[in-house]
Amino acid sequence: MTKNNLSLVSGANGHLGNNLVRFLLKQGIPVRATVRNIHNTKPFEGLNCELVQADITDKASFVKALQGVETFYAVGASFKLWAKDPKKEIYDVNIQGTQNTIEAAAEAGVKRIVYVSSIAALDYTQLPTKESNGYNPDRRDMYYNSKNDGEKLAFEWAAKLGIELVSIMPSAMIGSEAFLPLNVSYGILKLILNKKIPVDTKITLNWIDVKDVAEGCYLAAQKGRPGERYILANEKCMSITDTTILANTFYPDLKLKVPNSVPRSILFAIAAMMEFSAKLSRKAPVLTRKDISMFSGLQQDFDISKARNELGFNPKSPEKAVQEALDYLIQHPELLKET
Repeated sequence: MTKNNLSLVSGANGHLGNNLVRFLLKQGIPVRATVRNIHNTKPFEGLNCELVQADITDKASFVKALQGVETFYAVGASFKLWAKDPKKEIYDVNIQGTQNTIEAAAEAGVKRIVYVSSIAALDYTQLPTKESNGYNPDRRDMYYNSKNDGEKLAFEWAAKLGIELVSIMPSAMIGSEAFLPLNVSYGILKLILNKKIPVDTKITLNWIDVKDVAEGCYLAAQKGRPGERYILANEKCMSITDTTILANTFYPDLKLKVPNSVPRSILFAIAAMMEFSAKLSRKAPVLTRKDISMFSGLQQDFDISKARNELGFNPKSPEKAVQEALDYLIQHPELLKET
């Protein structure tokens, strides 16, 4: 693949999308970036890329945007774990968006798609989790369901329409560059710095620097085998409590409070109160009962040898990723404000 061929990044004002645009531009690759809101230009200040409006729920907008594109990085999706109507706002958007954009890519003559899936689409019943374990059997969360079903649909449609498609599966992305609203995982570090995590939930995250994932997307376009999936994560996860302890070692002056351990029944009671409050405020709760039942104690440890060996993926350690992400948040206090 030559460096001068046009690439399109959807969801380009999101955390991964924007960092991927920046990475590709540094490689000398011309980039067309799609956003739903063409007026949201702050993430693109100083970037020499073409900015166009397109929405994954509008196939025609992508047929137009993908004209002349060789590689399509399908990043855009509804990335949230809570919604008033999760099937309509998360699942339906992501499933329809997957079909729309792949059909549009075929109509526009795109040669290769790097499809951004998620570690949500992995089976955690055997550790360390790897791609060949298959799909997540837990069907309790609409975002997780959309990533499982969406990835299967992506492979199915790409094969049917004769497009090369590689899937990448990132874990909890943090780090620069970032703009409001912060993604779900980066929001956890914000909560830690704002001292908003009162109890130990025993929820773990597999921290990965977003810049490493952006590079992994590019490597997948260059070296990934069509029809294959690649985990872009670190080997070991870290609990939110361990992350707080780590943050204290970097910033002892902040005196961050290490969350106390409480019985599981208390966790469910706290989550229920937060859900009730969210219904009144219409803002996503910090914690839900589903979060506790699905993620408390879940070990998100991965075998990333496939991505290392086939793509040359070599991420920085989770500790380093956390340190750099905290540094970035502290250097950008506007990101720490309550939204």
